Amino acid sequence: MPIPTNIKTLLSGNVVEWARIEFKETWDAEASLKTICAFANDIDNWGGGYIVIGVKEENGHPSFPLRGVPLDKIDGYLKDMLNKCKLIQPEYLPIVEVVDFDRKKFIVIWAPGGNLRPYSSPKTMARESKERIYYIRKMSSSIIPSEAEKRDLYSLANNIPFDDRVNHEADISDLNITLIQSYLKKVGSSLFESSKTMDFIELCKSMNLISTLPEYIKPKNVALMFFSLEPERFFPYSQIDIVQFPDDLGGDCIIENTFKGPLHIQLKEALQFIQNSIIKEQIIKLPDTAEARRFYNYPYAAIEEALCNAVYHKGYEEREPIEVRILPDRIEILSYPGADRSVSLEGLKNYRAVTRRYRNRRIGEFLKELHLTEGRNTGFLKILKSLESNGSPKPLFETDEDRLYFLTTLYLHPDFNRASVEKNAITVSSDTQNDTQNDTQNDTLQPELSEKGKRVLAEIGKNPDITGKELSEKLNISLSTIRRIIRILKRDAYIVREGSDKSGYWRIV
Repeated sequence: MPIPTNIKTLLSGNVVEWARIEFKETWDAEASLKTICAFANDIDNWGGGYIVIGVKEENGHPSFPLRGVPLDKIDGYLKDMLNKCKLIQPEYLPIVEVVDFDRKKFIVIWAPGGNLRPYSSPKTMARESKERIYYIRKMSSSIIPSEAEKRDLYSLANNIPFDDRVNHEADISDLNITLIQSYLKKVGSSLFESSKTMDFIELCKSMNLISTLPEYIKPKNVALMFFSLEPERFFPYSQIDIVQFPDDLGGDCIIENTFKGPLHIQLKEALQFIQNSIIKEQIIKLPDTAEARRFYNYPYAAIEEALCNAVYHKGYEEREPIEVRILPDRIEILSYPGADRSVSLEGLKNYRAVTRRYRNRRIGEFLKELHLTEGRNTGFLKILKSLESNGSPKPLFETDEDRLYFLTTLYLHPDFNRASVEKNAITVSSDTQNDTQNDTQNDTLQPELSEKGKRVLAEIGKNPDITGKELSEKLNISLSTIRRIIRILKRDAYIVREGSDKSGYWRIV
């Protein structure tokens, strides 16, 4: 059974993190079994990991030239792997493939996170040894967990991520072979050629897209998200809404564009729309200077990373879309829920938020294979670097105490609106429709309260204990819009929250 990626990708380290790969010159049963067990336990929801045999390792990276596995050793290694993996409890067998690369043979072991965690393996291969260990992966090592980590492992065992769960309402016929093959071809998987003649169910099993019980074959949620033509049938509001507010949030003019379909396709289409319709370049030619200043209203790389992260970390149980708001002076990317509690509010403010507990490990795997995200806690850094390179202000990342939402705000380049009115400057802008001077003046004005805002404020006046959901139902306004209006009312000091989010009340200022 082929693995869902290729050895060239593993050797590069550009898609799969080095911490998820081990390279070994030969098959070492005792050491490798510990690693397989640790990957199967997948305590941080990385999606397991890979062992590549036939490659010497130096400091966690492959050493070149590659050595490969001698032909006369392959069968013996495979038989011993099968026998030794039977020692893992509960029963767990990784996926093994013999591959050709650089005119040599290699054995690639893929050990995805198992469904029957926690797994244990013998501490040693000695016959008299009865001690078993629940190995876990930390950084690039397979280690014995602490008591706290052991409790955590047991807790995680009962919490299979949403994207890796079986969807009982769908059928395998809801998966589209063309979408699957297109993905395999795109990532360079050895499965692509096999998929042309392979049984469809076996293909889906190879990609871990379906349940493996022979009597109950159902697709997993991640399979429907990427390889169903209409994933919104199963996950309402699994879409990206790009909403333009030319007159700011309080204005009456709203332009909406909605992107649906498989996650990676709607993501690419939304990014393409932003690149074509939102991103503008500006050139400023200063007198007596040979070179002109070139910059963008927003750097595309920052938007791409922020939106990819929103798709990666969104809670798809939530009946709320990802919303991208295009405002005169900023872009806001809003998704639900917020970051997990391992990310502190202070860390967000200081751009030092680090989490290894991925909400959607399988979505992350597919996005990483497509080079849409890296998944190494480098998202913040990439956004910061692209903004700095463009001369843009620093972003704002925020969530609330209850982690109900996550908001990324990217601010307009400070010279973009002012450039045309600067003395001694000649400006050429790709956004010829903007009157930059008027924009600058309008930015200083507080937007008037919209009609919907007035209705929300009136209801709060009648019932200070009213919830967002109750407002949504009473006023027939979507919950995401209610939340946006509440944020505006708070920002512009129309209301304040007294007490906690759960037990407090609204007070009109």
